[in-house]
Amino acid sequence: MTDIAIIVLAAGMGTRMKSAMPKVLHRVAGRSLLGHVLHAARKLKPSQAVVVVGPEMQSVFREAQSVFPAVRQAIQAERLGTGHAVSMARQVLEGFSGTVIILYGDVPLIRTESLEQLAGLAGKGVAVLGFEAANPHGYGRLIQDAAGDVLRIREELETNPEERSVRLCNSGIIAIDSALLWALLPRLGNTNAKGEYYLTDIVELAASSGITCRLAVCPEAEVAGVNDREQLSGIEATLQQFYRSRHMLNGATLVAPETVFFSADTHVGRDVVIEPNVVFGPGVVLGDGVHILAFSHIEGAQVASGARIGPYARLRPGAEIGEDAHIGNFVEIKKSAIGQGAKVNHLTYIGDARVGALTNIGAGTITCNYDGFDKHLTVIGENVFVGSNTALVAPVTVGDGASIGAGSVITRNVPADALAITRAELELREGWAKRYREMKAVRKAARKSK
Repeated sequence: MTDIAIIVLAAGMGTRMKSAMPKVLHRVAGRSLLGHVLHAARKLKPSQAVVVVGPEMQSVFREAQSVFPAVRQAIQAERLGTGHAVSMARQVLEGFSGTVIILYGDVPLIRTESLEQLAGLAGKGVAVLGFEAANPHGYGRLIQDAAGDVLRIREELETNPEERSVRLCNSGIIAIDSALLWALLPRLGNTNAKGEYYLTDIVELAASSGITCRLAVCPEAEVAGVNDREQLSGIEATLQQFYRSRHMLNGATLVAPETVFFSADTHVGRDVVIEPNVVFGPGVVLGDGVHILAFSHIEGAQVASGARIGPYARLRPGAEIGEDAHIGNFVEIKKSAIGQGAKVNHLTYIGDARVGALTNIGAGTITCNYDGFDKHLTVIGENVFVGSNTALVAPVTVGDGASIGAGSVITRNVPADALAITRAELELREGWAKRYREMKAVRKAARKSK
């Protein structure tokens, strides 16, 4: 197979987004627009990858590195068009020989299968990815010969009436032999309506040299770009519908699918039940038979088979929930491992902790993990009973089989099988409450009589 390199154009800030953040860093389904593009391209196993960014856009480059660590950057200081942007990557790809795929960082629905088809068609020439538009207004048109190959691409501002009637449109994504790319780029002109160097003109230059431009076709939705927040919302809706369908077809039950939101990397096992209004952030893995109750928020967490989460539970990054464990209503788990069959059922915060198998954590329990400067670990053994309204001041360890009385503040290690209790001695004053009420009633009556 021909060696592949990818160039992703990501220099635009996206003024219509009305944001200080580069457009390609806006997120859908828990992943940046750029991240979606790079994940699709990464499956092609390209030997080299370049992201073209504007000056002072290191955040975009760092995002690209988080997906594709070997990626390199090229800087486009002036915005002189797509052809100019691609030319900025030439020095970075010095010595590369093979097929170059040129992508856009704001087209997050692109599929690996379409890129594979495109690369296969390019060979030693060029191939473009097109689509049949429901409404072609605003798109560049693909003008074909009798054999169906592409002769030229006309931007809408440059079209004549006959070309404007064409419904086959240009996605902007192309695959081209590297030697041909670098030979044709210097020949691009900027005599168009915008005064820019259009990458699309490469097709006509190639055709005029007797080089065939092949065509790959994909659905219009797959190459939808993002220019504003409304389009961002539309992409989110498309992705969520896809993920919901995929998980249900793979054996999960979604009680009210339209209310459940997934991230692109959410893994859902078989026979999982997800109730309404559940949100999954990035990095979630659900084992088989997990039950997620309504209004729960889960991110960066692993939930083993048979566990029950919620309702109104929050699992934060680093939460590891063991088999058949229960995490109940208004419970927050952060960077903690909850053992097999353990129960944390009510109004509790467990952070930076390890909780052993079959341990029961009572309502209102808190691991006091932060001293204002550093985080500290709480270790709770197996078969421990922690009474309600307990504060465990880390660092602290509770041994296997220990019991902690309700309302305790635990500041020292508790040995295995011990009882720990820090409750003050109960004092009873018989009749005090009645006498107090009578006294208050007399005083209230006296104030009214004045």
